[in-house]
Amino acid sequence: MKKTTVLQVCVAFVLCSLQAVIASAVDCPDQETGGTSCTISLEKLLERAAQHAELIYRVSEESKLLFEEMLVSFGGVNLYVPSGTMCAPKTVSMSKSEIQQISDKWILHSVLILIQFWTNPLADLQASLENYENVSSALLNRSKWMSSKLTSLEQGVVVLIRQILGDGGLLLEVPEETSDHAVSSDMLETVRRDYSVLYCFRKDAHKIETFLKLLKCRQIDKENCSFF
Repeated sequence: MKKTTVLQVCVAFVLCSLQAVIASAVDCPDQETGGTSCTISLEKLLERAAQHAELIYRVSEESKLLFEEMLVSFGGVNLYVPSGTMCAPKTVSMSKSEIQQISDKWILHSVLILIQFWTNPLADLQASLENYENVSSALLNRSKWMSSKLTSLEQGVVVLIRQILGDGGLLLEVPEETSDHAVSSDMLETVRRDYSVLYCFRKDAHKIETFLKLLKCRQIDKENCSFF
């Protein structure tokens, strides 16, 4: 009962936070057609992108908890994900010590790669969750919100790349998606696959948040960036 109560409090808090962020989109409302220019300052863009990424990560944590709560009715489903499981594209996987050595260009490209990598899996997850008999509206709403806001964050990152690196900075190769997100006819397999998506996306959402906060620190604060 305590776990459920705490979860409900967390859900209510996140819902309040969602409204605040939705009120100020990451992408530029005054940008020209094609997104080649933007009237919002670089500082404000970085601040919004970092806040956006932080909230996406928090909602992904809430979604994972809600999914685990939903699965009580399945009884004894083993949702263990091995600690060595590779979630992100290999080009984005690195240790904390390596993060300090990377360039701003690498950060921006890695964030864009991660966002684009998870666009389809999150859409598939949203469609899959609608087939669960006991899925809560809170979990469904969060899955839809994450898909929508990931797209919004992608638009903001594209603007950041143009401002920091120029138009040529958008030239990059996105690794092909290697995970199998095909819809399964076996319910237990579907449950495990959907949980794996939530588990891995939560880890990569935290990476995106960390990268954008580090970039903001380097571009704007320029001091004490070593704690990332």
